[in-house]
Amino acid sequence: MEKNITELESIVTNISTKIRAINTVAFNAKPSTNKWSKKEVLGHLIDSAQNNLRRFVVGQYDEDPHIVYDQDFWVKANAYQDMKDEEVIELWRLLNERITSILREMPTENHDRTCNTGKEISSLHSIQWLAEDYVKHLKHHINQIIPGSFEITYP
Repeated sequence: MEKNITELESIVTNISTKIRAINTVAFNAKPSTNKWSKKEVLGHLIDSAQNNLRRFVVGQYDEDPHIVYDQDFWVKANAYQDMKDEEVIELWRLLNERITSILREMPTENHDRTCNTGKEISSLHSIQWLAEDYVKHLKHHINQIIPGSFEITYP
């Protein structure tokens, strides 16, 4: 878990500054009407953070909690495109700092507890696995915002 925590801290510190440096026009530009802008991609990462934060907390006391979300609905419902750029960036930063704290404080015996993330069928994953996947997911989408930020390898 420590590797995930350290990596997440580094990402939040380094990437927040880089995202703030993106000019407003580029940050808000939509590649097409049905594609997310860089700001909306960051909004999606906020939604992912909120849902994973819940998994990391509830998964420690509830038996296989079922926590899923509809990513397109969440981005639309949150209307990130209409928010101030700095508010979206700061919300992303703060949520990830909170996740880092939760993971750091989590007792080791809870790392193997599971959550159900399946939409149609049950898909149980340990909190440890979810933390690792969360960092990979974060890197994948940050590469959409700032291309070439991370090299991602999948097993």
